[in-house]
Amino acid sequence: MIEYELLKIIWWVLVGVLLIGLALTDGFDMGSMVLMPFVGKKDEERRAAINTIAPHWDGNQVWLITAGGAIFAAWPMVYAVAFSGMYWALLLVLFGLFLRPVGFDYRSKLENTKWRNAWDWGLCVGGLVPALVFGVAFGNLFLGVPFTLDETVRSSYSGNLFGLLNPFALVCGIVSLSMLCAHGGAWLMLRTDGALRERSAKATQLMGLVFLVCFLGAGAWLYFGNIEGYTLATNFDTNGVANPLAKQVIENSNHGWMNNYSKYPITMIAPIVGILGGLIVVFAAGKNKAGLSFLGSSCAVTGAILTAGFALFPFLLPSSESAISSLTMWDAVSSHKTLGVMTVAACIFVPIILCYTFWCYYKMWGVVTSKHIEENSHSLY
Repeated sequence: MIEYELLKIIWWVLVGVLLIGLALTDGFDMGSMVLMPFVGKKDEERRAAINTIAPHWDGNQVWLITAGGAIFAAWPMVYAVAFSGMYWALLLVLFGLFLRPVGFDYRSKLENTKWRNAWDWGLCVGGLVPALVFGVAFGNLFLGVPFTLDETVRSSYSGNLFGLLNPFALVCGIVSLSMLCAHGGAWLMLRTDGALRERSAKATQLMGLVFLVCFLGAGAWLYFGNIEGYTLATNFDTNGVANPLAKQVIENSNHGWMNNYSKYPITMIAPIVGILGGLIVVFAAGKNKAGLSFLGSSCAVTGAILTAGFALFPFLLPSSESAISSLTMWDAVSSHKTLGVMTVAACIFVPIILCYTFWCYYKMWGVVTSKHIEENSHSLY
C-alpha cells in the first residue's frame, strides 16, 4: 500500500491535472463562443465558429464533471464547504452552462435573423459567465473564504454572492476570461479560414495583451498589496489523521502567498511559463501563426493555473474568518483506503480516456469553411 502522505500528494497533482485539462479543452470551447458574435460578421461565419467545436464540446464538458467528482472523492470537506458556501456562484455557472446545449441545438433550426442573433449572444454568455466566475473563485481563495469550523468540524459560511465580487477577485476573473478567450481565438485560427480567421487573430492578440496585463497586475497586487498569506507550522504531521482543527497556521503578511516561490524556487517555472505563453500568443497572433498561437495559449493556461496552485500550496480553501479552519491537502482529505482505491482506478481509466480523446480530435480534425456550411446547412449546427 502506498503511504498516506504520498497519496495526498498524488491526488493534489491529479486534481490539478484535471483542472488544467478542463481549462485546455472546455476552455477553448467557452472562449471561442465568447468571441463568436464579434469575429463572425455573417451567419455562415458564426456557424463555422460553432461547428469547429461541434464534435467536441460535450466531451470536453466531462472534464468539469470529472474534476468536481474528484474533489468530492479526494477532498470531501473542501467539496462540502465550497459547494454550500459558494452555492449562488455555482448556480450562476450552471445557468450559464444551460445555454450551451440548448443554443447549439436550436440556434440554426429557424432561418430568422433575430432568433439566431439571440442564441449567438446566449452562447456568448454561456461561455463568458463560467470563465469569469471560475477566475473570481480562484481570486477569493487568496483573500480567504468566510467560513469557520466548530469543534465537531461542521462548517458555517458567513459570506454571500456579492461579497465574492471584490476588486482583486474581479481582476482574477478578467485573467481567466481573457486567457480562455485567447485560447478560443487561437482555436478558431486553427479551424477556420478567410476573414473569420483574420478577425480571430486580431481578437486573440488583444486577449493575449489583456491577459498579460492582468496576470502581472494580480501578481504585483499579491506581492505588494496588503493580502495576508498562510503557512503551516513546521511540526505539522503530513502523514497524520485528517483533522483540519489539529494544526497550527501562521499568518504571514510579508508578501503573503508569494512565499512558496522563495521557499521552492523551482515553482517559479509556473509564472514564467504563463508569461511566456502570453507573449507567444501576442507575437504569433500578430503574425497569423495559428499553431504557435494555440501552443502559446495552452502554455498561458497551464502556467496561470499552476501559478495559483503553487502559491496556495498546501492550502485548498483558506478561511478569512479563522485561520485554523483553513482546509489543506493534508487534513481535508479522504481516508487512506479511499485514496488508494481511487489511485488504482485512475491509473486504469485515465490513460484510456486520454487515448480516446486524442483519437476523436485526430479523426474529426479539419478546417470548417463557409462553403462547407452552405453545402451542409441542414446537417450542421
